[in-house]
Amino acid sequence: MKKTVHYRPEGPSLKIVFSAVNIPTDVGFVLKSAVRTAVSATLKHEEFFRDAEVSVTFTDDAYIRTLNAEYRKKDAATDVLSFPIYEKGEPYTTPDTPVLLGDIVISLERAKEQGEKIGNTLEEEVSFLTVHSTLHLLGYDHETSQEDEDEMFARQKKIVEEIRSGEWE
Repeated sequence: MKKTVHYRPEGPSLKIVFSAVNIPTDVGFVLKSAVRTAVSATLKHEEFFRDAEVSVTFTDDAYIRTLNAEYRKKDAATDVLSFPIYEKGEPYTTPDTPVLLGDIVISLERAKEQGEKIGNTLEEEVSFLTVHSTLHLLGYDHETSQEDEDEMFARQKKIVEEIRSGEWE
């Protein structure tokens, strides 16, 4: 009997747990692939070479507005929310276990609307939002100071450029 061997690339593994709230549960392979690429490219750019796990929830404006009001005290829909497990500089779990980085929640309604305004496809906009959110999961915060905003947005821009050019691989 022939044994099937599945290819596993060298390097750390990435597990993404996808879910959907208030939208059809099957958001499609292309959208999920865009998220996987964005998280992978961000981790590589930030030299995060550990096994990692991220939760990604696709939703609508109504649900993300509820979360934004509850957790950020802002009663408005937003495009993406990040819920990091760790603070910047806080040590991760033991070296032998995957790092649970946190949760990303993306409003597909808002992503589609924003993408159309600037000429991005839904996949491109979701990719951009995922890069942004993954940087938050790694401890970056653009709301703490102008310097922090400049640093985070410069990293974000570079990562998006690397994804679009294929340089991240």
